[in-house]
Amino acid sequence: MARRNGFSGFPGGGANMQQLLKQAQKMQQQMTDMSEQLDNAEFEATSGGGMVTVKIAGTHEVKSITINPQVVDPDDVEMLQDLIMAAFNEAIRKCTETREQSMNSLAPGMGGFGGLL
Repeated sequence: MARRNGFSGFPGGGANMQQLLKQAQKMQQQMTDMSEQLDNAEFEATSGGGMVTVKIAGTHEVKSITINPQVVDPDDVEMLQDLIMAAFNEAIRKCTETREQSMNSLAPGMGGFGGLL
């Protein structure tokens, strides 16, 4: 009598399922490792021709903000605010783009996990 393993419709039955599970576990570990690396990475962006520099961690935590004293004008605080915002937004964009590219590289052909990352 034929043994039923629940996967009789698949060539190789349970052996193929075990291989698939091993591959999924390996991918999950790679994703965990990469996520930790990205969390610890630093991303830097500047604005105003280098007048403002922002560094953030991969977790989006601000690590430092450097402001060139030449850009500090008490009569134009709005410009300084805009420069800080622009540098911060660019740093976040770099971080997000790097994370997406890195995670998508782990799963080519899977469409970046359906846009979940």
